[in-house]
Amino acid sequence: MIDRINALIQAVFSAIGKAVSVFVAWLLWPFLAAHGWYRGRHWTVKGPVALVLIGLVGFYGYFVWQTQVWTNFDPDYVSRYKLSERAVPAGQELPDAAAGASTQTTSSAASTAAPVCQRSAIVDVAADLTDFNVNQNAWISSMLLYRLGLFGIDWDSTPFLDNKASFQRGINQAVRRTSIELVDTLGRVRGTSGINNNLQEARGNMQFSEYSWYFGLDPFGPKTPTPSYYRAAIRSFQAFNGELVACKAVFDTRADNLIQFIDRIAGDIGATSAILRERSENYNGGWFDTRADDRFWFAYGQLYGYYGVLSAAGSDFAQVIRERNLTNLWNDTLAQTRAALRIQPAIISNGEESGWIMPSHLATMGFYVLRVRSNLVELRSVLDR
Repeated sequence: MIDRINALIQAVFSAIGKAVSVFVAWLLWPFLAAHGWYRGRHWTVKGPVALVLIGLVGFYGYFVWQTQVWTNFDPDYVSRYKLSERAVPAGQELPDAAAGASTQTTSSAASTAAPVCQRSAIVDVAADLTDFNVNQNAWISSMLLYRLGLFGIDWDSTPFLDNKASFQRGINQAVRRTSIELVDTLGRVRGTSGINNNLQEARGNMQFSEYSWYFGLDPFGPKTPTPSYYRAAIRSFQAFNGELVACKAVFDTRADNLIQFIDRIAGDIGATSAILRERSENYNGGWFDTRADDRFWFAYGQLYGYYGVLSAAGSDFAQVIRERNLTNLWNDTLAQTRAALRIQPAIISNGEESGWIMPSHLATMGFYVLRVRSNLVELRSVLDR
């Protein structure tokens, strides 16, 4: 009996070894063939080819570096905003500024300091998350080598170099949804005011394709790359907050606006939960599921973004939250969102939920996503009473 078990184990490892050998041979054969061709060429051919190869190595080295180094990644980034120190909801005049305004009287007229209003924490977070994506880090999804893929295979269909890109797109999804709500509800008095131009421009730029490089085939010709549009959105977000501080813009902190904002976020992460469930239930490739990692890191990035947005909303709508006695429930929602960000596995596995060798990271992330969504639904229910 023991001999049969040993034979089975040896057969399994032998099969794995053969599969790895075939994969490595498939991966290396183009390079071996090119090396044989290169050795038989004259130096007038070898020289330019060598320069091109050196350039490609540097190009790929930069690409690999950008995909693996996550600059300023910090799940506790919300603490930098010191939101607990904001005593006034967004858009309302700051009492300290009013109290400190000085009046100077002359023989002909009196001048009073201009009022100062509270800036929006939601807008600050949206701008900073986008800055994190395209300025503090390279935007991976529109890089040429990412678009070319691995020997023509889309990077998202491989287990390599796509985690950061999926994480960035998850953050971007949260900012996109936030920009829409800023234009439609939060940045205007519904029915009695026009759309703010800066928020409108920010929304338009954030909706731009995530994969645009300097040149494209459909349509054919040069293009403006994705990061340029997102950088323009950052400037528009900042311009809106500048108007808000000068009390020249509107941020409507009514309870019904908060209800709609929570509804939209709950719906957004609910769609992500469905994606995680579909992959987890229908594919059980364990560590060999090449699409599990991009699903996981997209959801992670989305929660990373919404953790900041919801924290900021708690500051901007502080008065509504206090009046409806939602402080504990709101803080619990933030705590649930932050708890999901503790999951940072080195290798994403999509095994069976009852499996003990290969865990199911997608099911775990889906559990946290549903917990956050459940809390948001409860918040909405209390607000709507």
